[in-house]
Amino acid sequence: MSNVISQPKTVAFHTLGCKLNFAETSTIARTLTDAGYQKVNFDEPAKVYIINTCSVTENADKECKLHVKRAAKANPEGLVAIIGCYAQLKPEEISSIAGVDLVLGAKEKFNILSYLDDLEKSESYAQIHSCEIDEADFFVGSYSIGDRTRAFLKVQDGCDYKCTYCTIPLARGISRSDTIDNVVANAKEIAARDIKEIVLTGVNIGDYGKGEFGNKKHEHTFLDLISELDKVEGIERIRISSIEPNLLKDESIELVSKSRSFVPHFHIPLQSGSDELLKKMKRRYLTKLYNNRVNKIREVMPDAAIGVDVIVGFPGETEELFMETYNFLNDLPISYLHVFTYSERENTEAADMQGAVPIPERKRRNKMLRILSEKKKMEFYRNQLGKKLPVLWEHENKNGMMYGFTENYVRVSKPFDEKSINQIEMIVLDKITEEGNISIKETQFEDFLAKI
Repeated sequence: MSNVISQPKTVAFHTLGCKLNFAETSTIARTLTDAGYQKVNFDEPAKVYIINTCSVTENADKECKLHVKRAAKANPEGLVAIIGCYAQLKPEEISSIAGVDLVLGAKEKFNILSYLDDLEKSESYAQIHSCEIDEADFFVGSYSIGDRTRAFLKVQDGCDYKCTYCTIPLARGISRSDTIDNVVANAKEIAARDIKEIVLTGVNIGDYGKGEFGNKKHEHTFLDLISELDKVEGIERIRISSIEPNLLKDESIELVSKSRSFVPHFHIPLQSGSDELLKKMKRRYLTKLYNNRVNKIREVMPDAAIGVDVIVGFPGETEELFMETYNFLNDLPISYLHVFTYSERENTEAADMQGAVPIPERKRRNKMLRILSEKKKMEFYRNQLGKKLPVLWEHENKNGMMYGFTENYVRVSKPFDEKSINQIEMIVLDKITEEGNISIKETQFEDFLAKI
């Protein structure tokens, strides 16, 4: 055993998976920096490497192992701690990965500081501190500041749904929420940092309010939450990350359409356009309800961006049922798709279902839907050309260009101008570029050049 306590207190982080993980990583990072740790890049020598894992796909599990190797390459004596969903689901498996020293489950990850003081580099199996998932019944408020323009704000955690393909309830526990007072306080902290945009995150944010005060009741609703957040001064934009169609009520859609700060952008998981498969998945809606939600958004916000999650290759998905999904999506007035290829997950009902779809066929269907997504996105972008919209410019300089998003999630580019970083500017959407963004009208370049 080699003791590395004498090394400087440096820590590096790598986050896999969803926006919720990024929010939690940022909160843990603030805890460690407040305790005297200095944050460094993941490929630099550090005393501690923390990898926040995802377990939605098999590939995420493999990625975890790759990043353990990255840490060992940066500092062979560095301590490696694994947290997150994969750590909760398969702690024993992770503990046997060469180079891992500490595995913390859902309950322990926010107390990581207390485990680091006495941790030493292991030459065999890692220390495991993992709870039974039904013990993860508390809420830790989190928000991330990944760049200078937006923050991910965690408002809810866990899920009480029993979708037959999903391991998230096993990894994150029951549905529970932050209090409205805490969420608003966090939003005000973010606003004080001059961050222009907040993205609301959670596992099932439409279920907001359940468990807010430690019980299973809904003291408040998602509508109550967004109503209060809309009053927070200093935040220009609030974006809803992903919300179940059965929990996205007409009243919430109406509020967004009239809101001061909520933007016209919705991401609504569908998973399948076949009612037969939706029932096998144990989703809580059918295609008629989903269609109604999309049409309601289009009715009150004709230019809103609407993104869709969809799974291909679910057990029992025949060619006919896949084409039901394809045709349903083709006919819907949506803006883009996130396409996931089904993969079998341990301890899920779907893993034991009959009718497994061959892997090559899953990949073919994925490709078909990705092509459809690009078609939908370009159609949406073309409908935005010529419109004057506000863009929030980001900080990266990519080959002399900078990028930003309109309120309705159109990606826009222009020549890099440092003064524009984290600024909202009114621009006219001119034309679609070769890389699939929209450039701004050339007269605005002339205005820009006249200023310098």
